[in-house]
Amino acid sequence: MPTIDILGVPHAYELTPPTAAKDVLVFMHGWLLSRRYWQPLIAQLSSEYQCLSYDLRGFGDSQAGVRADRVALGYGLTDYAHDLALLISQLQLTSVWLVGHSVGGSIALCAADQLPQQVKGVICLNSGGGIYLKEEFDRFRATGQQLVKRRPRWLCHLPLLDLLFTRASVVRAIDRQWGRQRLVDFVTAQPEAALGLLLDSTTEAEVHRLPQVVSRLQQPVYFIAGAQDPIMEPKYVRHLASFHPLFQRCGANVFEIAGCGHMAMIEQTTAVAAQLRTILAQYDA
Repeated sequence: MPTIDILGVPHAYELTPPTAAKDVLVFMHGWLLSRRYWQPLIAQLSSEYQCLSYDLRGFGDSQAGVRADRVALGYGLTDYAHDLALLISQLQLTSVWLVGHSVGGSIALCAADQLPQQVKGVICLNSGGGIYLKEEFDRFRATGQQLVKRRPRWLCHLPLLDLLFTRASVVRAIDRQWGRQRLVDFVTAQPEAALGLLLDSTTEAEVHRLPQVVSRLQQPVYFIAGAQDPIMEPKYVRHLASFHPLFQRCGANVFEIAGCGHMAMIEQTTAVAAQLRTILAQYDA
């Protein structure tokens, strides 16, 4: 597993061989997840596009850490977008499409805002928002904090607990290997990163900032929703998408996948791959 140093912190990543396509697909995972969930999708796309996946700082195999000068690193959307910008620069990628899942989609949008030249476009998967509902967000933040604080490592060894993770926020149970992976990623995410990203990305100011980011992006931005996503319902996906000029063409930047919950890249891998190909084909030189 290769790693790359970003602000003094080792980041785990995987980069497939180059292809004839000039654009590289860069994949960002969601909260309490890791780069591994992109593997089935990358397996379908890597013969056509070079693909980069990596673990966000403090998740998966990437460390949390502090800079070499001992300055603590932030865990907000712009902080992670800055990490991504440095990763793209260090790998010398000059033309990329960002594909982000859940909060990874929000990070992708912020990174596109920071890198107007390198980022050719953004595709958000199970990602939307822009509406701040105080009571719901208060509940979500409180529940998330309790989950992070009450997750001893021995949970990984509890028999059958992984079966619960095969059914969480999906339409039909996913393969048990992914339930096991979700359990491992849930338990091993570093507390400062898990709490930091949760709390910093769900403030009223940050939620209201996302539509502003989308509205000023010059690059094409697309959204893929799970029709039965219990975490990011399609109406919230369409709301955020509506701030981009592409939406004015009859919602032309929103696609909905039937029979799909919040883990589209695992639940409906082939459908997601087909949708990505359709989007990218419009911009291939």
